[in-house]
Amino acid sequence: MSKINLRDKLAKFSDHWSPKVIAEMNDYQFKLVKIKGDFVWHNHADTDEAFIVIEGEMKIEFEDKTVELGEGEMYVVPKGIEHKPYAEEECKVMIIEPRGVVNTGNTEGELTASNDEWV
Repeated sequence: MSKINLRDKLAKFSDHWSPKVIAEMNDYQFKLVKIKGDFVWHNHADTDEAFIVIEGEMKIEFEDKTVELGEGEMYVVPKGIEHKPYAEEECKVMIIEPRGVVNTGNTEGELTASNDEWV
């Protein structure tokens, strides 16, 4: 395996809410995603989900609170917790989760992205 440059990988796509796999470790995938605007309320019943902000700012809304994340910050959403990420301006994020996790979790719709798409 050779080193991975996050900026180079992020430059290869422009679509929002469509995670791209850049590496795997054991059964986990490292995904890059560009987000902007609202996402859908959803949860992942069987796994936690880690968000690491590379560039920009985002928020993760929960039933009882909102977590704000800036560059260099991360948050782990526990499995089964209903949440809705969003960003007012484009935000570049790394997500770490097990292979096969669907981005919209238990909520399928127009923002459900293809799974295991590599960049």
